[in-house]
Amino acid sequence: MSKIKVFNGFTLVELLIAVAIVGILAAVAFPSYTDFVSRSNRTEAQRELLRIANMQEQFYVDTRAYTADMTKLGLGKDPFITENSYYSIDAELANGGFVLTATALEPQKSNDSSCQTLSVSETGKKLPASACWEK
Repeated sequence: MSKIKVFNGFTLVELLIAVAIVGILAAVAFPSYTDFVSRSNRTEAQRELLRIANMQEQFYVDTRAYTADMTKLGLGKDPFITENSYYSIDAELANGGFVLTATALEPQKSNDSSCQTLSVSETGKKLPASACWEK
């Protein structure tokens, strides 16, 4: 009696189909992932803008004036660089008030081209008021 040898494995066509499916999934998933990461990194700027705005208000209570110098608020340097170095935050004084502006640094600048700057004023007005400030 002769034995029949059976080979278990993949054919080249099956392997190419699997690679094509993985490629299609990666092409769809990667842009969504990068968008998610850039939006989550944007929350760092939002958090720090609101925190520094509170510091400005406390400085105003103490001195009856706002400051454009971030070091006077107790921050490390002027302009202030956020914890993960995604944003640089600086203050401008105008008409007795202030506007804090967070400007994206690399790699956030490249990944989040639609929201490269975020601002908040002493009245709490958030600019741009579009999707950059998620609710």
